[in-house]
Amino acid sequence: MTIQLYLVRHGQTYFNLTRRLQGHSDAPLTAAGIEHGHDAGRRLAKIHFAGTYSSDLTRAIHTAKYLLSENQAGSPTWPQQLPDFREENFGSFEGIDSQVSMTQINAFSDEGLYNDYSDMIQKRGMPGSMDLIAKADPYNLAEDYNAFITRVKKGFSYLLEHHEDGDNVLVVAHGTTIRAIVDYFGHPEMAGSSIYNGAVTKIALSEDRGEVEVFNDNQTTFE
Repeated sequence: MTIQLYLVRHGQTYFNLTRRLQGHSDAPLTAAGIEHGHDAGRRLAKIHFAGTYSSDLTRAIHTAKYLLSENQAGSPTWPQQLPDFREENFGSFEGIDSQVSMTQINAFSDEGLYNDYSDMIQKRGMPGSMDLIAKADPYNLAEDYNAFITRVKKGFSYLLEHHEDGDNVLVVAHGTTIRAIVDYFGHPEMAGSSIYNGAVTKIALSEDRGEVEVFNDNQTTFE
């Protein structure tokens, strides 16, 4: 059985605007972020979604609400919240300027220094990057890779258990979550790229694999 999973990153938040790590913390959508939701909705307006979901963080819930308000194909109008698709927990680094955080994280690196978060992922890989952040967090709150991917895989299982072959399923999630998902399905080169707010990533998801068909697309109108 295979479902067509449409992953959409939430719209811009004030933490995104001010370049702060966000993770499990939350910040409201900016005016641009609200428009990201509507724009994604217009580009997906003709897709009938058998199920509509978001993480349980308000930026994802609100983006899903704006997205679904544009749907013309009889999709559910409100997302069910799935905590399994939350953003990575950055622990005590949340809310801190991303470059300040990188300075602290770099102090724990045994493989050189990283210019920014994307540079770290490109050079260290997604699992190694999450593990380094967890190691560097003095309060031991940040997720390591195993904790993160275990909960995301639980989310995949939930979707597959509750949908039928061929169903289109929407999940509004988060940038690092989407990057880690495409990495898990064999595309580390994609994981090195930041996800645009409101961008669509489409994956043919089955019990034992995921085929990435569209990645980080904020232009296409889907039919």
